[in-house]
Amino acid sequence: MIYTLIMAGGVGSRFWPKSRESFPKQFIDIMGTGKSFLQMTYERSLAFSTPENILVLTNVNYKQLVSEQLPALAEENIITEPSRNNTAPCIAYAAYKLFAKDREAVMVVVPSDHLILKENVFAEKIGMAVAFLQDHEALITLGIQPTRPDTGYGYIHFEAGSAGVKKVKSFREKPDAAIAQQYINSGEYLWNAGIFIWKAKDVIQALERYAPQLSGLFSQGSELYNTPQEAAFIEVYYPQSQKISVDYAIMEKADNVYTIPADIGWSDVGTWASLWNVTGKDAHNNAVVGGEQVLLTNTEGTIVSAHSGTTVVVDGLKDFIVVNEKDALLIYPIHKEQEIKEVLKSLDKSKL
Repeated sequence: MIYTLIMAGGVGSRFWPKSRESFPKQFIDIMGTGKSFLQMTYERSLAFSTPENILVLTNVNYKQLVSEQLPALAEENIITEPSRNNTAPCIAYAAYKLFAKDREAVMVVVPSDHLILKENVFAEKIGMAVAFLQDHEALITLGIQPTRPDTGYGYIHFEAGSAGVKKVKSFREKPDAAIAQQYINSGEYLWNAGIFIWKAKDVIQALERYAPQLSGLFSQGSELYNTPQEAAFIEVYYPQSQKISVDYAIMEKADNVYTIPADIGWSDVGTWASLWNVTGKDAHNNAVVGGEQVLLTNTEGTIVSAHSGTTVVVDGLKDFIVVNEKDALLIYPIHKEQEIKEVLKSLDKSKL
C-alpha cells in the first residue's frame, strides 16, 4: 500500500509576520486560492493515496488546526509530535508505525507547505518511484530541475547517462552564486525539495545503519504502535530523539539513494522572495497579495502583502518586502530577507 506522510509541524518563521507560531504558514491561504497549503497538499496526495492512507504529522499544538482544515481526515491519521526535533525523528516515528501495520508499506513523504503547479506530472513521478521500488531497495528523492542558479536551495548531484531514475552521487549545501552557476551549467544537479519515496522497511534499515540513536529509540515501541499505548510511549521517548534532518541522518550517508528529475512547477514558497517569484506582477515587477487597496508609485521589484480590508500606499521603494498585518508591520530589503529569522530572536516572543 502507498501511504502519504504530510509533514506539517513547522513554524515558517521566514514568512513572518504572515506566518506565526500560533498559526504557521502551512495553514494559511498565502496564494489567494481559497485553500491553505496543507489543504492543497492533501488534495494533491489523493492522486496516489486513498484518504485512509494519508497521515499528517504535526506538532501537538496544531492538531486542532489540522482537524479543522481537513475534516475528512480521520483523527487517528493525525500523528502528533510532542517536540520539534527536525525531520529525521518524525520520519523514523512514521516508518516504524507504518511497518508495524504493513510490512510492505511504501511511504511518500511530502512537506505540507510547498507549491506544485503541475500536479499530474508530480503524480506521474511518484508512480515512477513506486514502480522502481518494486525491484530495488532504494531511498528515492524527487529532484527539481533548476530554472536558475539559486543560492537558497541545497542541490543533488546525480550520475549522468542513466535514464529515468538516477543514482545520487552526493548532496551539496546551499552554494554561493558562482558555484550555483557551475551546477546549472553542468546539467548534473537538481534542487533538493525534501520529497521522499521509499519502503518503510528500507528506511528503517538505513536508520539502523546510519542513525542508531533514532532506530534504537523508536524500535522500542514496535509492539505499541497502532495501539492505545502508542501515545504514552511517544510522549516519553520522542523528546529524547536526536534533533537532526533526514538528509544529515541518512540520505547523505546511504549508498542506495536515487533521484528522479522533475519539472513540476515547484516552489517551496519559503520566503517572501520565493512568493514574489510565483506571483503575478505589474509592469514594474511589483507583486501584490491581499489588501483592500494598494497603491504603488515610483516602486519596483517589491512585494506587498496587506491584511484584508487595509489600504497601503508605497512610494519610492526598490526591491523591498512590505507586509502589513493587524498587529505587525515588516519593511525589509528583499536581498536581506534571510536575516528575518534571526532578527525575530531579538524581539519579544510574546508579541510574535
